[in-house]
Amino acid sequence: MTIWVNEQIDPSGMIHACIACCDESQAKDCHESFQQNLTEIQKSTGWVAQLRTVNSWDEVPVNALKLD
Repeated sequence: MTIWVNEQIDPSGMIHACIACCDESQAKDCHESFQQNLTEIQKSTGWVAQLRTVNSWDEVPVNALKLD
């Protein structure tokens, strides 16, 4: 099973928002939203929106909103 994990990460590596789901289309839409919601100041200071895949719910950060 592929699980898509969207994260907004600050320059220190702290995850501020995380949503995980099994639907690729939904994950890509969420990733685009995460990117658009970062301000230019956040981007210039090192904030990133990251989309990655994992194979198990055990690999998803604990604080994630998990959507099936």
